[in-house]
Amino acid sequence: MTEAILLVGGKGTRLRPLTVNTPKPMVPAAGVPFLTHQLARARAAGVEHIVLATSYLAEVFEPYFGDGSRLGLHLEYVTEEEPLGTGGAIRNVASRLHSGPDDPVLIFNGDILTGLDIRALVREHETTGADVSLHLSRVEDPRAFGLVPTDATGRVQAFLEKPQTPEEIVTDQINAGAYVFRRSVIDTIPTGRPVSVERETFPGLLAAGAHLQGMVDSTYWLDLGTPQAFVRGSADLVLGRAPSPAVPGRRGDSLTLPDASVAAGAKLTGGTVVCENATVGEGARISGSAVLAGATVEAGAVITDSLIGRGARVGARTVLTGAVIGDGATVGADNELLAGVRVWCDAVIPAGAIRFSSDQ
Repeated sequence: MTEAILLVGGKGTRLRPLTVNTPKPMVPAAGVPFLTHQLARARAAGVEHIVLATSYLAEVFEPYFGDGSRLGLHLEYVTEEEPLGTGGAIRNVASRLHSGPDDPVLIFNGDILTGLDIRALVREHETTGADVSLHLSRVEDPRAFGLVPTDATGRVQAFLEKPQTPEEIVTDQINAGAYVFRRSVIDTIPTGRPVSVERETFPGLLAAGAHLQGMVDSTYWLDLGTPQAFVRGSADLVLGRAPSPAVPGRRGDSLTLPDASVAAGAKLTGGTVVCENATVGEGARISGSAVLAGATVEAGAVITDSLIGRGARVGARTVLTGAVIGDGATVGADNELLAGVRVWCDAVIPAGAIRFSSDQ
């Protein structure tokens, strides 16, 4: 059956301070490391062998997932000494694959939450005889993405980097970060140096006359590159908007993991998750947010679309909106922290220190 390569080497710099102590794919979404959802979805699609291409904080993956048998998978880990880019990472792990030259190899990016029909992408690849097949998604504003126009049969015609002018927006189809490669194509990627599949490999294959096929699948798709997107992705998993067999509980308005303590008068809504050993006090209102392991939210706090890091503490009556509180940080009582604020790991904000309104 199909093998897969999972690219999990990124530093997650846009997600800091979430990624100070934890590589991006291991940050919990809906109560388990995000990577768990990707592995479980691959397994559900029939994938059995996955090679993880790791780099940043590589040492945390294997102790958590081991050989993958808990998930019904055979996992292997390859660590890059120097970051090699997407193409370089794929080439760097190729020796671990068991596939024949014409077999399909799935490739996923470790920061995309998607409802992609994986089996359909493999079928499309096989029926069209493509060298590489790409999952394409349609987005309303494609300016932040690489555009991939296709002809009527789905054959890729060009790869256009992030468009700047209206004239350059020739399609709303973007590269959604999941691919099927013919195994032999992987061996054509140069070794020993950084290579980008998006900017070098794909355009090069196209120029050489290779067959690249695009499959538009407009199910759920979210790039978890920013804290706000990550928090939303976690909430969507809890709410059931984003599919995953790995959500540790019933989908619904909120998810409270075992060993968490939530006061009877607290209100959890909008896909909020409260992780193990976290505590939520009386009268707290938490919407669309993630409270990670061992964190404390005190009585009367109002938290919206925010992430509270491991072991962090949010004081009584404090208001957080679109905030990220790093691991071990303390935000004292009666603060107001609004959209986009990031409090670094282990930082301490005294009670009533930061306000956007009067303290009366």
